[in-house]
Amino acid sequence: MRRSFLTLLLPLAGVAAFTTAAINKPNQGFNIFSVQQDIDLGAKVAQQTDSLYRAKGQLLARSSNARAYQLLDGVVKRVLDNGNLKYRTQFPWDVQIIKDDQTQNAFATPGGHIYVFSGLIKFLDNENQLAGVLGHEIAHADRRHSTQLMQKQYGISLLSGVVLGNNPNQLVQIATGLGQLKFSRTYETEADKYSTIYLNGTRYYACDGAAGFFIKAEKQGGGGTPEFLSTHPNPGGRVANIQKSAQQLGCTGRNVSNTNFEELKRLL
Repeated sequence: MRRSFLTLLLPLAGVAAFTTAAINKPNQGFNIFSVQQDIDLGAKVAQQTDSLYRAKGQLLARSSNARAYQLLDGVVKRVLDNGNLKYRTQFPWDVQIIKDDQTQNAFATPGGHIYVFSGLIKFLDNENQLAGVLGHEIAHADRRHSTQLMQKQYGISLLSGVVLGNNPNQLVQIATGLGQLKFSRTYETEADKYSTIYLNGTRYYACDGAAGFFIKAEKQGGGGTPEFLSTHPNPGGRVANIQKSAQQLGCTGRNVSNTNFEELKRLL
């Protein structure tokens, strides 16, 4: 099931001046794709993903799961409204739940369509961890890592012909091929860092939430390791880097009630 799914997608303010300066924000670099092409490609990937999981009866409809979506939307909105997203108003940033308790994963397509598996939500211990993972995936989309990965894997000359050509479906096919690849260490490190920046901007979440997830996941080890770690490699020092970034931002001591998060878990 996981491999079938991967073939359809691209495997996502108010801070004092001295703390903001402590965090280096990398440049996004050259990208042959326009922002609108990220949006268009993401819409096609999302359409196919929706169709696949709807056919399997695993895509939870908002109409019949209104409260669950209300609770999840609240977390997503807090993270998105952190004041540091470049494409906050351009990308749709919709979120959907895939009912699969055995898969502990989340992802965001190009253009910001977010998917969260029920298995991930049930695996997590608290809302800070959920916010941290969402921040990581949102960073992949907002930093446009997927289309940058495409041009690195296929080359600018090849993609130039595709982008400028009249066969938009070919881009989706290329995206399909990238679905089985992992993001580079550079992109993962950047997404981790931006997760702390985003959560700091919420003035609500402790911004090392993603570290809590990785600590728990690593303790499982072996066959029990969550799917999220197979598509998001975990090089040495990753947790330490997240915690260091959070300490530099001075936002490690925030506590948030888990009442809503526990309700969300029960509803799923």
